[in-house]
Amino acid sequence: MFTGIVEEPGKVKKITQRSGITRLEISAKKALIDTKIGDSIALNGVCLTAIAIGDNSFSFEVMQQTLKNTNLGLFRIGQIVNLERSLKVGDRISGHFVSGHIDCLGLVRRKSLRNGSVELEISVPPAFIGYCLPKGSVSLDGISLTLASIRANIFTVCIIPHTLRNTTLSFKGPSDKLNVEFDILAKKTAA
Repeated sequence: MFTGIVEEPGKVKKITQRSGITRLEISAKKALIDTKIGDSIALNGVCLTAIAIGDNSFSFEVMQQTLKNTNLGLFRIGQIVNLERSLKVGDRISGHFVSGHIDCLGLVRRKSLRNGSVELEISVPPAFIGYCLPKGSVSLDGISLTLASIRANIFTVCIIPHTLRNTTLSFKGPSDKLNVEFDILAKKTAA
């Protein structure tokens, strides 16, 4: 379990493929503190298992299905990614409960400045829009955000300057694909 509060940006250091498995090596600092092999780390919102830990990086093995259903398959060397260590019992929950299991990819349709914040308009497959609740939560690339508006198969979120400075959303724009995880409670309500 995660909260959708990104702890730090990391950087894709190495990508290797062998026997249908892709290994990602990600440079980090804060997310490495107290992390052990076998721990869960959210990488752009995708829950992965740390399989190796170095002085300034950790590595993950990713299956083909995960690469196909998330934006991890689009990663390039040097790309900045969002990192969050898993929630510990007793930790403060600043965002919302995020499982790290991506529901779908969302497409950035528009990015605009609005009243000091940035507004992103995201389209998702129509089957998923039922999980969007007015003022509900959504995780985009592992970032806990509040839905500002919903219409057809499109929703908008507004991002404050702090979030832009401390996540990958400052680099995202039209045609970029984001990992979308809808709020667990919204999914329960829609069921």
